[in-house]
Amino acid sequence: MPQPAKFYVVWKGRKTGIFTSWEACAAQVQGFPGARYKSFTSRQAAEQALRGKASSYATKPAATREWLFSPHPPLAASYCVDAACSGSPGPLEYRGVDLRTGKEIFRKGPYERGTNNVGEFLAIVQALMLLKKQRSNLSIYSDSKTAIGWVKKKCCNTTLAADEKNAPLFELIDQAENWLEEHTYSNPILKWDTQAWGEIPADFNRK
Repeated sequence: MPQPAKFYVVWKGRKTGIFTSWEACAAQVQGFPGARYKSFTSRQAAEQALRGKASSYATKPAATREWLFSPHPPLAASYCVDAACSGSPGPLEYRGVDLRTGKEIFRKGPYERGTNNVGEFLAIVQALMLLKKQRSNLSIYSDSKTAIGWVKKKCCNTTLAADEKNAPLFELIDQAENWLEEHTYSNPILKWDTQAWGEIPADFNRK
């Protein structure tokens, strides 16, 4: 009997374990909040991965990663951005990661009294600024539709109230909006497909 082409590890789903068909794997993870899964080309690798942590494999370079759910994987030549906020408002951080290497390219914060959407907005603009300096047309992925919309409108449309504690954050918002008004860019800003590809590689893994 021929061996299955892939072995699917499910760390978090309706059932966990190793599955030898995509259909069996999909039944465990599709529509399951926060599902963690990955495909491998050998059972030995799958068994080793199952004994480990999903996050250990999620941070590997894109060249060694096999994306599930979608016939169209993310563009490897791209930056990914994400934000983490403890509370709303709360301490805010944001960062960017090169999808090709998994290397962090910037990290900002923590800033007091921020929100996740504000961080996502600033992260996209920070990536745009870096790519502009590099004269690069790489794509940028964000998992925030709201932040992507704000960047395209060149306006951080937050309802966050300004105060003394988050004044530095509002200075960054003003700088980001001014940069968007004064510069053009050709970089596609794309929505990360979390359901298809798992958590965005820039995720802070604090969920």
